[in-house]
Amino acid sequence: MTVARQMDIRANIREYFDRAYNGETVFVPRKENRNVYIISQEQYESLQQAKRNADYLMMIDRSMEQLASGQTVTKSIEELRAME
Repeated sequence: MTVARQMDIRANIREYFDRAYNGETVFVPRKENRNVYIISQEQYESLQQAKRNADYLMMIDRSMEQLASGQTVTKSIEELRAME
């Protein structure tokens, strides 16, 4: 990971974007702890996929807990057809 000041980023933006594109994370500290990271699109999409996967697994865990605690409704095929 590279740490770069805002003024360095402004002066050498292509260099820092190329670093991010090549897989290196660029950290930019800012006043009032309003820090940012520069990452590649590939890294961003990977992080978003990991987040979706984690959210999906949490949903499955909640469903399993509901099933274990009896908080489910069971219907037969005949009952479902009757609901049509």
